[in-house]
Amino acid sequence: MKTKEKYWLIKSEESDYSIDDLKRDGKTPWAGVRNFQSRNSMRDDMKIGNRVIFWHSGGKPIGAAGIGKVVSKAYPDPTQFDKKSRYYEPRAKKEKPVWFLVDVGFVKKFKRTVAIEEIRKNHKLKGMITLCPGSRLSITPLTKKEFETMQKLGV
Repeated sequence: MKTKEKYWLIKSEESDYSIDDLKRDGKTPWAGVRNFQSRNSMRDDMKIGNRVIFWHSGGKPIGAAGIGKVVSKAYPDPTQFDKKSRYYEPRAKKEKPVWFLVDVGFVKKFKRTVAIEEIRKNHKLKGMITLCPGSRLSITPLTKKEFETMQKLGV
């Protein structure tokens, strides 16, 4: 039985890791996520082939910068075991990890970053979780319509 395609929005501070960095690297582990809801999305729901909107959450403008895709199954985030990492988690054990990640691959950089102000004005995107007041999740699900609308805006 074929599973329904899922779509995601993943956020990164442009100064930490940008769509240009992903283009250069080809793929990257989506490490350092320290929110249980986002962790659960990666661990339980994100599947190889799922497409993602890459969102710059810092810089000018804030908004959708390109498209990526999930290229691995979830696996333990190695930064949780590294005492020198800012993402070190003292509760985590190799046999019982706390944090998980997926690898994200590059698909396309938009010709322009679709600014959050433009996205807010688009009636097809009004229900997006990222636009809700107080939403600070680094990974949120998207509907197919939301994904396709942002993809068209970025062309």
